[in-house]
Amino acid sequence: MNILLVAINAKYIHSNLAVYSLRAYAKEYRGHIRLLEYTINHRTEYILRQIYKQRPDVLCFSCYIWNFRYVQELAREFHKLVPEVPIWVGGPEVSYEAKAFLSDYPMVQGVMVGEGEATFRELCRFYVERNMEDETGSLNHHKPECSNGDGEGKHINLEEIAGLVFRDEKGEIVQTAVRTPLPMDELPFCYEHLEDFTNRIIYYETSRGCPFSCSYCLSSIEKGIRLRSLELVEKELQFFLEQQVPQVKFVDRTFNCNHNHAFRIWRYLKEHDNGVTNFHFEISADLLTEEEIALINAMRPGLIQLEIGVQSTHGATIREIHRTMDLPRLRQVVARIRSMGNVHQHLDLIAGLPEEDFTAFQESFRQVYDMKPQQLQLGFLKVLKGSYLYEHRREYGVICQEYPPYEVMRTRWLSYEQLLKIKLVEEMLEVYYNSGQFEMTVKVLELTEDNPFHLFLKLGEFYERRGLLAMSHSRIRRCEILLDYIEESDPRHRGLYEETLTFDLYYRECMKSRPPWAPPLSELRELSRKYCKKGRRMHLESFYYDMERILQAETLRDYPLKREKQAYFLFSYEERDPLNGQAKVERIREEMG
Repeated sequence: MNILLVAINAKYIHSNLAVYSLRAYAKEYRGHIRLLEYTINHRTEYILRQIYKQRPDVLCFSCYIWNFRYVQELAREFHKLVPEVPIWVGGPEVSYEAKAFLSDYPMVQGVMVGEGEATFRELCRFYVERNMEDETGSLNHHKPECSNGDGEGKHINLEEIAGLVFRDEKGEIVQTAVRTPLPMDELPFCYEHLEDFTNRIIYYETSRGCPFSCSYCLSSIEKGIRLRSLELVEKELQFFLEQQVPQVKFVDRTFNCNHNHAFRIWRYLKEHDNGVTNFHFEISADLLTEEEIALINAMRPGLIQLEIGVQSTHGATIREIHRTMDLPRLRQVVARIRSMGNVHQHLDLIAGLPEEDFTAFQESFRQVYDMKPQQLQLGFLKVLKGSYLYEHRREYGVICQEYPPYEVMRTRWLSYEQLLKIKLVEEMLEVYYNSGQFEMTVKVLELTEDNPFHLFLKLGEFYERRGLLAMSHSRIRRCEILLDYIEESDPRHRGLYEETLTFDLYYRECMKSRPPWAPPLSELRELSRKYCKKGRRMHLESFYYDMERILQAETLRDYPLKREKQAYFLFSYEERDPLNGQAKVERIREEMG
């Protein structure tokens, strides 16, 4: 019996925790279960070919918004080739309208609804027992011939397996009892064989559920929180630490909703820090206690990073989406953590939420941007099946895409044209801010607009006018485009931007080729011989604008940006900032003689 679990991830570095957890929980059937992972960058023809070569007796897909179109196509095509093999699906993309899904996809046998570990285990038992009874090895997949009961030594019917919606032998759709969620400690640890996760992110969970009721989020559907015992969590974290895993990403929806749970884990990580592993957490910053902040302050730079969902700063929107947030407290905590200088902060903002029009969103953007996170993720509302907002989408005048990722296209408060403008901002934000590759230049650009939203919008509109969108550009080309933008918008400061861009390029790496606008290196040869003892692991550069002031300033509005005496800066690539990867930079207190 060959039961095949298939995951299609968004990127190669991602892994699918769900399918590994399903396989680990069904440990007694491990010999019958195979697991395949692909990415959305693989052609469906290739995935289909690889699945077919595995000769599965049962085929199971893990379904999310990023891969659902692939699963739909693969299910159709595979069924044409091997119609006798039952196809099962599970995951959030199919759990909330399972009957409708089966009506639309008659080639699919059934849906594992909601939390899948125990359901999948019983489904494995069903197929393995049937296979053992069939001496010829051919299965009648639609008509079970085993007796009722789920006791030891008895066979099980699909109707007895909680958490299923499936097609019976008459073709009628049957829904079984709701599956009771498992205690968290019964979920197995599925990372004993780390060779499966080389160069990939490790996903780990210590809780399921969320205490909040945000209307756009599926996590709010499960009321209450289930926690994994701290003794078990510490044992598993120690495994990651001993293996020196580069990054562990916690998938807990609001990690710090339970103070004792969060504090104990953070304290354990601090006390057992291996100097290598980074841990990522999604938190509510306004819930952080003074005790937790003090603990975070004492951590090694880069030990943890925090993702904080602000989503909106517009009061009417926060209330309408049923979000609980103390914005002044959040702003204060983010500022305090930033001042510590040891934690990478990632803030989230969502466009298209109820009650937030174009003007209000621009203000939300400004306020979140002014918190100066290392990364500001501007996302767009996804109207997810099963969420409160999905059920009330007509009341809000929400028009969204028909197919995954179901992204908002228009609301009562935001037109499609305005959303397209926000799309331009999002693209430029990713390129020039979130990439961390233009830090100095962006600091100066920020001076040109009262609201940074307008800065990124103007950049996006410039790209659009020049036909530069929807294509790949090298880093040097991005610099040249920015200089063209400056030539059009602020030509008198072109010299300043040439220097900040040169600084940004060497801040990140020792360039193999000299930027075309930079002066020749011949004038620096004497100082370079003196200070650059490690070859390409160091670089010396000269500037006429005060890079030290720009580098250290929280804001530059109080300082005139003018050409001054030539100064020299040494970039050391063996010593990098653990939060952003930038080279260590120091000013050389020496003038050319």
